[in-house]
Amino acid sequence: METTRFETFFDAIIAIIITVLVLKIPQPTTPTIGAILQLNTVFIAYSISFLTLYNLWYANHNLFQVIDTIDNSVVWRYGVMTFIISLLPYFTLWLAYDIHSVPAETMFGLIFILTHIFNRLAMQAIYKSNPYNKQLIELDFNSNIQSIPLCVLIIGFILTYTVYTPGIYICCLIAVLLWVFFDRIIRRGNNGN
Repeated sequence: METTRFETFFDAIIAIIITVLVLKIPQPTTPTIGAILQLNTVFIAYSISFLTLYNLWYANHNLFQVIDTIDNSVVWRYGVMTFIISLLPYFTLWLAYDIHSVPAETMFGLIFILTHIFNRLAMQAIYKSNPYNKQLIELDFNSNIQSIPLCVLIIGFILTYTVYTPGIYICCLIAVLLWVFFDRIIRRGNNGN
């Protein structure tokens, strides 16, 4: 399958999920700064989810610049990942209303872990379907440094279930920031900047 149609489809899904995500943010009770500040957990949860979606879009945009075709295993893995990220608005709002809820923390963290795993599986399938693509090999999307955010998420689960309930929430933020940071490092290294 050519990547152009698939990339357009994936881009549209990300845009729709981001739109739903922002529409889920409740309005402040009054038009004051204090009322907006009361929604701080909602805005932080939204920011974590937005950064994740944006980073997925950006990484895939860069990836599809160097490949022309994908096979069915890539499409199916992206399909599962798309299903998982489509649940993000629901679980973001659930967590935002009560960051001290262990079930909300757990589901929010699971969405991020599953997204990370299926993104990595999709990358492996792309490498497998394009074994002779020199540009793809140079990008090195399979770098082990990209496993660090997953480790941070697992630490968040340990924190939530032992000493600090919002541990997953905090570690999701750290993991997303690390994911963005490591992507920039990998891209700069490959561009020679």
